[in-house]
Amino acid sequence: MNYGMSRTLDRPFDEVNEEVRAALAEQGFGVVTEIDMQATLRTKIGVEIDQQIILGVCSPKYAHRALQVEPSIGLLLPCNVVIRKTDAGTVVEMINPQMMAEITEAPEMQTIADEVSEKLSAALASLRAA
Repeated sequence: MNYGMSRTLDRPFDEVNEEVRAALAEQGFGVVTEIDMQATLRTKIGVEIDQQIILGVCSPKYAHRALQVEPSIGLLLPCNVVIRKTDAGTVVEMINPQMMAEITEAPEMQTIADEVSEKLSAALASLRAA
């Protein structure tokens, strides 16, 4: 199983970052955590990388449903979204929620994973390429 889905956009990092957040909000997801990997690695170990952030996004409705099915699903929450600058453009990567269904093997989780996948895919598809 592919653990993520991605798109590469020919647009500046900061512009894509703003649009990703808006697209996620449109689909009912909020950003609950944010890790600036560039700043963290610079500060902690003195290395330089291109701009990269990891957003932990959550839909309380889906998180609650998933926790009702499998209390330990919190190990896979929140859903991670990565935005990173590359030579090819700005890459946006989103976790594949189908992993929740595969790992738990709970039939009820499949419905949740399908719905979350649909929402994240819609957010990713809505991003302007250029």
